[in-house]
Amino acid sequence: MKAELITSTECSITSEAVKGSSTNVIPSGNVIIATRVGLGKVCMLGQETAINQDLRGVVPKSTKTLDVGFLFRWLKSVAATIVAEGTGVTVQGVKLPFVKSLQVPLPPLPEQKRIVAILDEAFAGIDSAVANTEKNLTNARELFESYLNGVFTQRGDGWVEKPVIEIAKVTSGHSFKSGDFSDKSGAKSIKITNVGVRKFVLEANNFLPEDFTETYNRFQVAEGDIVIALTRSIISTGLKVAIVPSEYDGALLNQRVAAIEVNSNIVLRQFLYSFLCTQSVIGYVKKQANTLMQPNLSITDLKNLSVSVPPITEQKKLVEKIGALSDEAQHLESVYQQKLNALAELRQSILQKAFAGELTSLPEETLEGAIA
Repeated sequence: MKAELITSTECSITSEAVKGSSTNVIPSGNVIIATRVGLGKVCMLGQETAINQDLRGVVPKSTKTLDVGFLFRWLKSVAATIVAEGTGVTVQGVKLPFVKSLQVPLPPLPEQKRIVAILDEAFAGIDSAVANTEKNLTNARELFESYLNGVFTQRGDGWVEKPVIEIAKVTSGHSFKSGDFSDKSGAKSIKITNVGVRKFVLEANNFLPEDFTETYNRFQVAEGDIVIALTRSIISTGLKVAIVPSEYDGALLNQRVAAIEVNSNIVLRQFLYSFLCTQSVIGYVKKQANTLMQPNLSITDLKNLSVSVPPITEQKKLVEKIGALSDEAQHLESVYQQKLNALAELRQSILQKAFAGELTSLPEETLEGAIA
């Protein structure tokens, strides 16, 4: 059977088969754990797999004394402990001696299998609940997006098509030098990392010198302006567009980000923002993107983006409807996310109880003594 290289980022087989590799090959049906990149991730192999230096295979010396399923579940239960022990400046990791020193509960084999059976049954129920909750979460998001897209496709009388540049002032950021930034006080900046999908991400650093506010005042943005990422504009969850919060009023715009200041006599800020969140705009960005791997949007293409604009009175009504449905969708998302968090905590709690001796009295021996 061919061995495939596995990375610890997702702890899953991601690359092509490797022949003649000097990396360790772990037999199918065994467990690997990430000890550096993706620290603490654990998975069971479905086939013979070659692993790199960021991973460790944990193979029982004898399946007569240690059940692989038991080992897999136990490693899952101590993942947080392993992560907490990570050291390193750029990437956290743990050394092999630490992994081998971990204490693994080792009851008789029949008891191990009994515990695994209990956990499998419990987790099957949790998995089902997670799947249902994730489906409900997806449905809530799709319902709102469907309504939002419909607003701009079912146009009525008085709607006109205008490019962004005719209804708003568009500003691209300045290429401040990396040495200009500081984690101390000063003038706030807006970088591409501040722009999330329909969310402005607050940061506690990235300050610029105070006198830059006057020197580069043409790059200042105001509370309520719309900002959009020009590099990697689209990620899996949507277009990276947000509204500047009060905390960033007067902040300086960095490169790879554009700011949009609407002409309120023509278009309402919230109306334009809602339009930028639609699938039609995502389709436009993908079409105009200058790379396939990393969709980038030019400032020219942003200015030329065509917007369907109704009269201001109708915009106000639509904004109210969109806002009400958005609030309801966010409420549902919050409820479903809380349930997902609770299910994740329940899973971990069950694991901890299983290996804390609350299901049975479990003798211990070191992991080094139990595995090859």
